[in-house]
Amino acid sequence: MNLNIRNELPEDTKRISKLTAAAFEQEQHSSHTEHFIVDALRQAGRLAVSLVAMKNDDIVGHVAISPVTVSSGAAGWYGLGPISVLPDCQGQGIGSSLIKAALAKLQSKGADGCVVLGDPDYYGRFGFKPHAGLELPGVPQEYFQALSFGGDLPTGTVQYHESFDATE
Repeated sequence: MNLNIRNELPEDTKRISKLTAAAFEQEQHSSHTEHFIVDALRQAGRLAVSLVAMKNDDIVGHVAISPVTVSSGAAGWYGLGPISVLPDCQGQGIGSSLIKAALAKLQSKGADGCVVLGDPDYYGRFGFKPHAGLELPGVPQEYFQALSFGGDLPTGTVQYHESFDATE
């Protein structure tokens, strides 16, 4: 597969929104607002990393990473997601490629670590693990996971940016 991963460009925003809506349309564990979340993060200037996967001239995947707040005051922590791959391109390693590239980019920016809400079997492949003492309220511990880039893991409650409440 000929896949190119690059930073999003201003002219990509509408295609990213359509891709994200399509990627989550049939997902039962989805709010179906992920495309609104990405748009709101962008408008708020909170996209620390925003990468697209290109196959030929088509955007087939997107990953967003944004800063999170930890109640202990720990700085340098980010949240992975939403991550989207076109339904007919899923299962081809595009999501994995996007996650690896996004984490590498985040680490090169000096981040201390990253959290993710999702399937522990999937995200565990990238080094994410649940950690006692680091929580996202209302979420079972095994689905909220963290990856440290070398330092100590913070403790406390994690809060995502208010853009994650976007519904339009």
